Amino acid sequence: MTTIETNRPGTPEELKTESGVLRYYERGDGPPLLLLHGSGPGVTGWRNFSGNFDVFAARHRTFILEFPGFGISDDFGGHPMMTAQQAVIEFLDGMDLESVAVVGNSMGGIVGAALAINQPQRVSKLVTIGGIGANLYSPGPGEGIKLLMEFTDNPSREKLTQWLHSMVYDPAMVTEQLIEDRWTQAIEPATLASARRMYSSAAFGQMAKAAAASTEPPLWTKLNQIKAPVLVTWGRDDRVSPLDMSIVPMRMLPRGELHVFPNCGHWVMIEQKAAFESAVLAFLGRED
Repeated sequence: MTTIETNRPGTPEELKTESGVLRYYERGDGPPLLLLHGSGPGVTGWRNFSGNFDVFAARHRTFILEFPGFGISDDFGGHPMMTAQQAVIEFLDGMDLESVAVVGNSMGGIVGAALAINQPQRVSKLVTIGGIGANLYSPGPGEGIKLLMEFTDNPSREKLTQWLHSMVYDPAMVTEQLIEDRWTQAIEPATLASARRMYSSAAFGQMAKAAAASTEPPLWTKLNQIKAPVLVTWGRDDRVSPLDMSIVPMRMLPRGELHVFPNCGHWVMIEQKAAFESAVLAFLGRED
């Protein structure tokens, strides 16, 4: 059975930017690779990618970036999705990285896709893990997002545990240590306030109204603008971003390909660790 978060973090490095301090981890040499984490209670970049860090660092100069508003980097204020996009650009500029390969989990994949659309010269290749696309057959938001909203509105350990179970295929992965680590981070006041700007039922309602009134098309309609090669990865049993969401990026990405992992929920990089790493490294190492 795959385990989660057994590798405890050291002290992250710091990058001072105009918006605040960004914290990150760096290992390895070679072509630069940036790992972008997802959202949700108690999430960090380290918790998403620590198990993959050394494997990727054996071939790449690998960075795990901690997004603002999740309790590790400074909170830039504003909507976490928007500040995450801002943070990536400030991080690349501050580290003098002209172009990187990006691996993004869920929200991190959306941030990576937005970067590839808006600043295509910065993204050499992109790997996404769930998240991008649009619900075609399944209702939206998905089960995991609804449980996330319930937790954010009124946090409890029981609701956190229910949400964690929606993230994985194998329920044995939701250990007491995982619950405790996530709970401690999730209820930290500033982190919870940031989460409520994104995932409270009130915030979701405001976003829905803003989307209906906006003339700006949603991100998925712009996927055909991404010129870089893209590997879209998905867990077949994802209850946060159901598999039918992958049809849109599979069809629209000019240089996209889709890899679906069986017996796997939303955390592909954890539940199908070895298979995911093998597919990603092959993709990153391939001449296109």
